[in-house]
Amino acid sequence: MGLAGILFGLALLVWFAYRGWSVLLLAPAAALLAAAFAGEPLLAHWTQTFMGSAAQFLAQFFPIFLMGALFGKLMEDTGSVTAIARWLTTRLGKERALLAVVLAGALVTYGGVSLFVAFFVLAPMAEALFRTAAIPRRLMPAALALGTSTFTMSALPGTPAIQNAIPMPFFGTTPFAAPGLGVIAAAIMLGFGLWWLQRASAVARRRGEGFGDDAPAPVDAAADDPTVRERATTAQTFDPAEIHHAEPTDSPPPVVLAALPLGVVIAVNLLMSFVVLPRLDTAFLAEPRWGATSLSAVGGVWSVAVALAAAIVALLLVSGRRLPTVRLSMDAGANAAVLPALSVASLVGFGAVVAALPAFAVVREWVLGIGGGPLVSLAIATNVLSALTGSASGGLTIALDALGPTYMKLAAEHGIDPGLMHRVAVIGAGTLDSLPHNGAVVTLLAVCGSTHAKSYLDIVMAAIVSALLALVAVIVLGTLLGSF
Repeated sequence: MGLAGILFGLALLVWFAYRGWSVLLLAPAAALLAAAFAGEPLLAHWTQTFMGSAAQFLAQFFPIFLMGALFGKLMEDTGSVTAIARWLTTRLGKERALLAVVLAGALVTYGGVSLFVAFFVLAPMAEALFRTAAIPRRLMPAALALGTSTFTMSALPGTPAIQNAIPMPFFGTTPFAAPGLGVIAAAIMLGFGLWWLQRASAVARRRGEGFGDDAPAPVDAAADDPTVRERATTAQTFDPAEIHHAEPTDSPPPVVLAALPLGVVIAVNLLMSFVVLPRLDTAFLAEPRWGATSLSAVGGVWSVAVALAAAIVALLLVSGRRLPTVRLSMDAGANAAVLPALSVASLVGFGAVVAALPAFAVVREWVLGIGGGPLVSLAIATNVLSALTGSASGGLTIALDALGPTYMKLAAEHGIDPGLMHRVAVIGAGTLDSLPHNGAVVTLLAVCGSTHAKSYLDIVMAAIVSALLALVAVIVLGTLLGSF
């Protein structure tokens, strides 16, 4: 009965989340249903297990949600994202329209701009560029997904994406874990994704297929769609409902000033990880008043949070005067972090209740018994959970909360570098999470004015197949050569 309860609770969560119900209600309901099947005390699981794990997730990662959403909103309202995208599209021109859209998305998201801010700002520009180049509208979602939701989210070393931060407390790693393997994975994702998009565009051209529907993409309508909002907030760190709160500037900064804060994110992240934090005396963290923790458990989160905070300061210094309403922009950015953080924390709470049930031992033994070694079983675990929850961050945290200590023990026994485990876990979470019910997929289609029937195959190839190929390459190279 216990295993049936876990499966039934998970099915309930997936089905109703796909239909647009709030995960804030679904996650505790599904968790309590699973606990009821197992004959476990319901109130204790709700207030102690579920809320305890959700609160721990918020305590660890809310600073990144907050700083990331605020930075993204300020980058949008100062016109910095617009300036960067315009510069790239002008330089590359309509002949390289696909490359321009992919690189624009990659540059701003690797620099710390929230995925959904990038969607809403870049979609109108991608539409204009595709229309001029006579590239079908149906390829817009895949091009945006490739640039924003693949290698800059899970592979490039130092990315400030929340997915890259989640494994750090579990494995004691930095945002730059397994940098060489990360770069190789990023090259595979980018190369395969661009090849597919160029191929699809060439096939459409030979068939005489142009841009298609002349109606503008419903960007504003997508931001206000409650179903989009409910699905989106479990997938990334920005609440779409806040995208139009506050007033963006009508005079974007020069591209050098626009890109400066992105460089600050990368540089400060690097300095914090390898220069500043290692030189600090952090022995005090072992005291109970600080949670009896260590620098390896918190240093990665500190690095990303400080990098984003420094970038916000730099952005306000160089472009703050362009903000029509500074307070409204900052309020909207802060508010945009709350619902995504609570939504992912609720998924984590659900996972904690499931992991605490006696029947979960069967699931644990099955996962750890998968052939191929710890790297393969870790990749499959993060893949499956991210696919079921429709959230890379939620699936990754659930997997590591339940199995992280076990994987660290296995890594020590097999001589596997924790940095390699980190990179496999993050890339694994960023593959099958892009199933049809994923919030980023739903938002992309709505923003671009397309549908699953028209665009999802290209999203699969650009965002899922490319990531799976990269994941296989990282596991093979990591097994043969170790972490580098």
